[in-house]
Amino acid sequence: MSSALLSLKDACKILNVSYARGTALAREGILPVVRLGRQLRVDPQRLTRFVEEGGKALPGGWRREAK
Repeated sequence: MSSALLSLKDACKILNVSYARGTALAREGILPVVRLGRQLRVDPQRLTRFVEEGGKALPGGWRREAK
């Protein structure tokens, strides 16, 4: 491993999204995170790849299905 993991807060700053949105994306499995107990970290290389590949859409598109 060549680089340190980013905190979710730092990854959110890079992506220009709120922390709440970042945690929601991580919970949905959209944002690639590493779980260290209750803490969420982001591998900078995976984050770069995620952005370069255009990210990942919400399941079902932009409209959420009613539960």
